[in-house]
Amino acid sequence: MISDDLKIQTTDIAFFDFDGTITSKDSLAEVLKFIKGKFSYYTGILILSPIIIAYKMGLISNHSAKEILLAYFLKNFDEKKFNVLCAEFTEKKLPGILNKSALLEIRKHLQHNTPVVVISASAENWIAPWCSKYNISCIATRLQVKDGKLTGKIEGRNCSGKEKAEHIKKNFQLSTYKRIYAYGDSPDDLPMIALATEKNYKPFRRYSY
Repeated sequence: MISDDLKIQTTDIAFFDFDGTITSKDSLAEVLKFIKGKFSYYTGILILSPIIIAYKMGLISNHSAKEILLAYFLKNFDEKKFNVLCAEFTEKKLPGILNKSALLEIRKHLQHNTPVVVISASAENWIAPWCSKYNISCIATRLQVKDGKLTGKIEGRNCSGKEKAEHIKKNFQLSTYKRIYAYGDSPDDLPMIALATEKNYKPFRRYSY
């Protein structure tokens, strides 16, 4: 959710991608390893390899591939238990994959009273708790829940590519800012970066799978 305070006119604003920009590894993969265990995770990835290959070849969309992966690992998972485990992941595992250079850049913005917004295709379940610790706003993918359980589907659209730019334009009146910073590491971040006056593509170490 976006705080009303961030909609007040200010001089600058900074938008950060999360995976590969703030982190050194893909956080969804790390969350799944944490919750399901490494053996179950890699077994699942092997089973899903045809889907992953189809996605890499452009035969299926990012949204569809992600829902297939989420359904395999998380369908019918209790939402409350999932959120507890995500909070535990945020405390125990996430610090180990954070990029120090990205954190330094975020701190510089915050020290200058520049609002910082993390906008990510990963789920808000583990990103929002981390953001709240630093007074950072969070726009992230929402996982669909029905009868208290994860369905394995995404609520709305995956917050990736053009969706990132659309979320920003919906939540912020960009014309009120003198400087708009954007940080990303993949082609999916380019629509967001295109909105910025200060564009930063692959500014920090990129993660590897």
